[in-house]
Formats: sequence, structure tokens, C-alpha cells
Amino acid sequence: MGAEMKSIALIGFMGSGKSTVGRVLAENLDLPFIDLDEEIEEEAGTSVPEIFSREGEGGFRNRESRALKRVLEEGQAVVACGGGVVTVEENVRELRERSVVFLLAVSLDEALRRIRDDGAARPLLAGPEWEEKARRLLEDRRESYLGAAHEVIETDKASPEEIAEEIARRWRRYA
Repeated sequence: MGAEMKSIALIGFMGSGKSTVGRVLAENLDLPFIDLDEEIEEEAGTSVPEIFSREGEGGFRNRESRALKRVLEEGQAVVACGGGVVTVEENVRELRERSVVFLLAVSLDEALRRIRDDGAARPLLAGPEWEEKARRLLEDRRESYLGAAHEVIETDKASPEEIAEEIARRWRRYA
């Protein structure tokens, strides 16, 4: 891989497989893997749910924008972005200019199944009506995801390894 190759940014709804696929992809391409939420947590010294609790979604999005800009300036990597990164226009500009953006598209049913199975804390889905909140959130973000992406990868019926392979194949066309 030459230095002219851009980073790979993975976007998509929660449960789409960004972190799982990102780790496999980074290993396959021998690139650093960066989970944007983990970067934010490290910088803040606390968890994403705690940041949401203390600073609200706006405070979190500000931290996310700063972290995104920093990691994209650090050099070539595979970056797993948070599900809401596309809600900030400047983030979309940064992503499209500095990386090849892959949308990991997932159906609502599959996303709900994965979210239920992984048990991770998801601040935007807190409460008993979380499935309805997820449906509305996915619907609200669908156009933003599609507008930010250079490439769309369907993830419902593919393994993380198959998805990583397809992303690598398509990424090489951008050299």
C-alpha cells in the first residue's frame, strides 16, 4: 500500500459491524485500527454514556468532531466511526476529503438483533421504547449515511471477514 492511499472510514448505524469489521480489515491490510468512540473515551477519561450524561449529545458531538479531525490527520488507518458522526456536516466533509467512506448498511431487524445480543450501553436508546427509538434514528440518518458514503456494503448476510475482503477490494480502486 502506498502512502497515497487514503484512510478507510466505516460509517453506519449501531449494530452494523463497524468495530468488528474494522478490526479484521485493519489486520488484513496491516493498518492501525482506530475506534473513534474509544478515542473519545480515552481523551475524556470516561465512557461514552457518561459523556452523554454529563455533557449531552451536543458535548459528545463536539468531542467526536475533534477526535475525527485528529485521527484523520494522523495518517492512514481504518477508522470505525460512531453511528451519529454523519449528523455533523463538517464531519462528513472531513470524512469524504480525507478517507474512502464505506457505509456498512444493515436492516433494522438485523441491527436490533445485534444490539440486543451485544449488550453494550447505547445512550441514545436508553429506556423501554428503545426499539422504536432505534427505528426512528435509523430512518432519520439513512439519507445522511448514503450522502456521506463513497461505497455501500450490505452486511446482513455476510461475515465480518467477507465484508472486510469486499471493502479492501473496493478501497484499492481508489489508489
